[in-house]
Amino acid sequence: MISARTMVISISMTLLSASLMSAQEGKILDVKGIDPRLAAIQELPWQSRSLVGASLSWVAPSPPSMGAPDLSRYRNFQFGMTVPEIAKLAGVEASTVRVIHSRPAMIQELEWQPRDFARSSPQADSVNGVLFSFYNGELFRMVIDYDSYKTEGMTVDDMVDVISSAYGTATRPAAGITVSTSEVYNDSEIVIARWEDLQYSFNLFHSSYKPTFGVIAFSKKLDALARTAVAEAIRLDEREAPRREIDRQKKQAADDRAAQEKARELNKAKFRF
Repeated sequence: MISARTMVISISMTLLSASLMSAQEGKILDVKGIDPRLAAIQELPWQSRSLVGASLSWVAPSPPSMGAPDLSRYRNFQFGMTVPEIAKLAGVEASTVRVIHSRPAMIQELEWQPRDFARSSPQADSVNGVLFSFYNGELFRMVIDYDSYKTEGMTVDDMVDVISSAYGTATRPAAGITVSTSEVYNDSEIVIARWEDLQYSFNLFHSSYKPTFGVIAFSKKLDALARTAVAEAIRLDEREAPRREIDRQKKQAADDRAAQEKARELNKAKFRF
């Protein structure tokens, strides 16, 4: 196949020959009469076949990438939300939040129990309740308790399949997990499936004290901060426990004396010999 460069050289040689022949005949070739398409050919830049191929491969569209599962939320509840935001979504009063520890960080808990329908109703929520835990006002942990009526007959594989449809492939770690945020109670469960990324973790367990399943979900960063704060709070409480007990006893003694004095005055005024 003749290349573009060869074609240009050939045309140029032809025009040069024609010009020489015309000169010999005493005629001057009118360059303006040349077909402009031939002039355009002379100006055509040359490109190698490899460069053209590279250009085509660069503009070829790449297939869309699949999005990673969003483990930053459970339903509409997202880690990092504040107490008022969670209370509004759950339809509960923010004033019902409980303070577990107030130092060195504020640890709070808020409960949600959907009661829109009877448990036997098909519209009833499969969730029996959710315990939300907050670190300095930010949601860092959720303990989801499923209704035993709504999970009756379901196997571990059934639960894993359902949760995996939202959070991707599960792992089966041989690990335990603490249920309580306060660490006052040594309540722990065995993790039977886990979904996690670098920031969040969802852990499925089968309750050891009732026939149902549960999920413990948490923000790894905030959960680590909360655990450190809770451990320090417990240490401070234990160190100050003797002093608090002395103060409690003093207050109780003062309250008893005040009650005795009040009773003495009332009885003395009404006493009949």
